[in-house]
Amino acid sequence: MADLSEQTLNVTALPAFNDNYIWLIDNGTLAVVIDPGDAAVVMTALQKRNLSLNAILLTHRHDDHIGGIPRLLSEYDVPVYGPKNDEIIGVSHPVEEGDPLTIEALGLSFTVLDVPGHTHGHIAYYARMRRWLFCGDMLFGAGCGRMFEGTPEIMTASLDKFAALPDDTLVFAAHEYTLSNLKFALEIEPDNPDIIRRVQEDSARRDKNQPTLPSTIGLEKKTNPFLRNREPDVLERLLTLGLIKDKKPVDAFAAMREWKNIYR
Repeated sequence: MADLSEQTLNVTALPAFNDNYIWLIDNGTLAVVIDPGDAAVVMTALQKRNLSLNAILLTHRHDDHIGGIPRLLSEYDVPVYGPKNDEIIGVSHPVEEGDPLTIEALGLSFTVLDVPGHTHGHIAYYARMRRWLFCGDMLFGAGCGRMFEGTPEIMTASLDKFAALPDDTLVFAAHEYTLSNLKFALEIEPDNPDIIRRVQEDSARRDKNQPTLPSTIGLEKKTNPFLRNREPDVLERLLTLGLIKDKKPVDAFAAMREWKNIYR
């Protein structure tokens, strides 16, 4: 029998609402969806490709990530994995960091990461063998989620878990925010050539109505200000702007997050 971990899998971004991505993983027959906020989008994709839903994965409890669960469960009898500390109706398999998670039919094994900050119980799914990270609203292209239920210390500790992953890890974030985030990144590092290059490349993608995601951890570490809060140029810039009083990375993160909350 062939090793299931070697089977070819496709990962597709299903656009939903104004800027969400529901991620669909399939092997041509079976599928897994991550954060299905809109059931109709998922069901249309499954029917169009003649796929059967095998499992649902959730990263956190916000409506635009879980809203499709009741309808999907009325049509498909599948397990629903979700954060143990973000109580979500419909979750049959609550998980937290350290829990094993294997979707045997697709040969997928995930490491669950506890990454609180956006919500108290937010989790991420990392497929180590394939270098895939499904990070919900904690990490975006060139940005990060708002701190609805965390502190700068909690949020940076969570983001540090992402930064510690291999540079070639693909980042499947849940929103198309990249260009607006890059605009902000240029406020922090106007002369960063990696940011300038990414603006050009991702602008070209959006002009063709293509997703800017997935990115990679390596690219995020070069262009995402919230993963660069220890960089001397970033700290110096924030100090010059009067946004921090000393060069503490956690203060730099807090200052950038507060600025980004009101940035247009």
